[in-house]
Amino acid sequence: MTGAATTPPDDGEMPAGIRNIEGFGADARLVTEPADRTTTPVASDHRGAFGEFGGEETGFLDRSFRERIVIVGVTLPGQSDADTEASLDELTLLIDTAGADVSERIVQRRDRPDPSTFVGKGKVSEILDAALAVDADTVVFDAELSPAQQNNLQKILKRSALDRTAVILDIFAQRASSAEGKTQVELAQLRYRLPRLRGAKNFSQQGGGIGTRGPGETQLEVDRRRLVRRIHKLESELVGISARRVTQRKSRQRSPYRTVSIVGYTNAGKSTLLRRLTGAEVLIEDRLFATLDPTTRKLQLPGGEQILLTDTVGFVRRLPHQLVEAFKSTLEVAAEADLLVHLVDASSPDPDGTIDAVRKVLGEIGATEVPELIVFNKADIAPDIEVLARRNPGSVAVSAGAGTGIDDFLVALSDRLRAMSTITELFVPWDRGDVLASAHREGQVLSEESTDAGMRLRVRVEDASLSRLREWIVPATDRSDDGTADASAL
Repeated sequence: MTGAATTPPDDGEMPAGIRNIEGFGADARLVTEPADRTTTPVASDHRGAFGEFGGEETGFLDRSFRERIVIVGVTLPGQSDADTEASLDELTLLIDTAGADVSERIVQRRDRPDPSTFVGKGKVSEILDAALAVDADTVVFDAELSPAQQNNLQKILKRSALDRTAVILDIFAQRASSAEGKTQVELAQLRYRLPRLRGAKNFSQQGGGIGTRGPGETQLEVDRRRLVRRIHKLESELVGISARRVTQRKSRQRSPYRTVSIVGYTNAGKSTLLRRLTGAEVLIEDRLFATLDPTTRKLQLPGGEQILLTDTVGFVRRLPHQLVEAFKSTLEVAAEADLLVHLVDASSPDPDGTIDAVRKVLGEIGATEVPELIVFNKADIAPDIEVLARRNPGSVAVSAGAGTGIDDFLVALSDRLRAMSTITELFVPWDRGDVLASAHREGQVLSEESTDAGMRLRVRVEDASLSRLREWIVPATDRSDDGTADASAL
């Protein structure tokens, strides 16, 4: 809820339950004692009414204590009650990851959202009663609220009213660790806050009246200009980051190694799989969005080929557009990969729904054309793993935590990458042992034939390596094997 300028009592003592007053003007806020939950909240002095929309400056939920949350879901045409409940279950996990607890759940069916409050005045009254009954700090709607709806709800509920987007942004703000990740998250947050500034009270810098210069610039205008200036600065920083990524991408294109990106729904086990395969020291935690920053490691496949394997940020249903835009430079690693390992939590209540959600985000970043290998994870605790595998031909079942199925996965990964490579024939003189070593190191040698002048070999290599071996490629007219033989080796 929007903070208001507050003046302390003349005797210098704070009202009961209020620890201090911070900030000035529209930024002023009452700071409460979180340990004292017996104090009855009064109007905008409620614990959940910090700052503009509640919580600390870098987040939307207060982190000094675990807030009590009421969540609200609305079933609209085209949705079922089961869909709404499943989405609320996921929202509960998101809120737990953000550091708060869900105390009450409210569900409604509507033909269309109410323009002013999303749920209608009668339902808002019911939500207010429920919030008072459980002493809730914040109400979170499992939808995207417009700025006007959010402002109206906060006025009626006398506490912060957030939407699903705000919760995800809050989690990202907590989890971002790299400078790039922090910049991306801050940019997404500011883009979210900017249209919601109008809920703030207008405090003029100058007073109006006879003999004065009239009302000056309002605090709202000052805040808006400050946010816009900060957004432009962050966008400029990300342009620089994007330029560095272009340079890195060109370097990877010159590399002899194929690039593979692990994508999937959040908490599907991507970091666990990366650690299992490469030994990378990445954070593994049974929470949504445990890791945000991509990690790349080199991996040697059973046939001897080496690849670059990258763990990417997890996806979620209705991933906020602000995050997709801000993280575009990070997500591009998936769009530029040679192959996507789509990791699916086979123990999820709705694995098919998570697959669709991931593919929707991949479409937003232009990665739909990248070949995909579906890998069902957590096979040791998934009862329907065989059914899922039959519905998705070519998929592999593994348990990244237990280590089962990893060998089968690596074989499948090798086969998919080999099918994407080129088979060619080389003739290397005996005095060029470095070229022979390079052919063995960068490709898969299918056959070798020793002659008096040198070594004749058929090799499966990547395009980048092929350009470096161009000088020793045998012309098609001189090859010992015809095209049919080459094709049969695929």
